[in-house]
Amino acid sequence: MNETLATILVGIFGITGSLLLLASALAMFRVRDALSRINVFSPATGLGMPLIVMAAYVFDLYSSGFSWVSLIMAIIAVLCLIIVSSVASNTLARSALLSGQPVYRKTSPNRLATPPEGVVDVDPDAQDS
Repeated sequence: MNETLATILVGIFGITGSLLLLASALAMFRVRDALSRINVFSPATGLGMPLIVMAAYVFDLYSSGFSWVSLIMAIIAVLCLIIVSSVASNTLARSALLSGQPVYRKTSPNRLATPPEGVVDVDPDAQDS
């Protein structure tokens, strides 16, 4: 791989991923509730971190040459970041809602709190009358 091309790709992937992380971190200060903070940080973990992994892989590819082990590690890292960030975002959102955290009035629609239209919300602990 050409040195100039490798440097450009590492720079593009690394800077873009870092800027996504920075923008998401700064945007977290502007939102008013926990659900919105989780929603703001999802693009950083879903796109920013994989871009940084790609930058590290391109650098390793240039400095050490092609290796199947490095390629498989990079693919597994990207897949794990996407899966873990999705599960973590959902778990954090449910936990924030169930803990009674106040939801900002303009966070709409609040689909976690109310069941969709046409779905009967059955409480398994409710006594039959």
